[in-house]
Amino acid sequence: MTPLRNAAVVIASTRAAAGTYEDECAPLIAAWLLEHGFAVQEAVVVPDGAPVGRAIGRLLEGGPAVLLTSGGTGLSPDDATPEQTAPYLTRQLPGIMEALRRAGGQQVPTSVLSRGLAGTAGHTFVLNLPGSPGGVRDGLAVLSPLIGHICSQLEGTNDHG
Repeated sequence: MTPLRNAAVVIASTRAAAGTYEDECAPLIAAWLLEHGFAVQEAVVVPDGAPVGRAIGRLLEGGPAVLLTSGGTGLSPDDATPEQTAPYLTRQLPGIMEALRRAGGQQVPTSVLSRGLAGTAGHTFVLNLPGSPGGVRDGLAVLSPLIGHICSQLEGTNDHG
């Protein structure tokens, strides 16, 4: 299957960006995107905080259909992915985050602490996933039945039917 849409990935991890920890989430996200008809135009690993916002802004300039982040959504002092994402969102989709927290909470009670955001930045769907492989898998499972419809809606090629 030829990918029809472009995607970008931002991993927020100070340790992985420094090379002291190997990120396991980007490969999971990239494989999921490919399975769902997306070509990953770029995946970057950056330290938590302001570098996340800079990466999101730069990648949005390329106009991907989807931009997924992983990490930086918890309560640690340097977890700032939602704050770095919010300025780029033109519309928020709180129902998606509610569904992610609800699904994750069935296995991992602390998943309700995720402060991630979901929304649109122009014609791009943006989602903050947790920083753990399990959290990423849970989030992508929730997103699977929605992603095609979300992109079609943003492209203006699918009405509400």
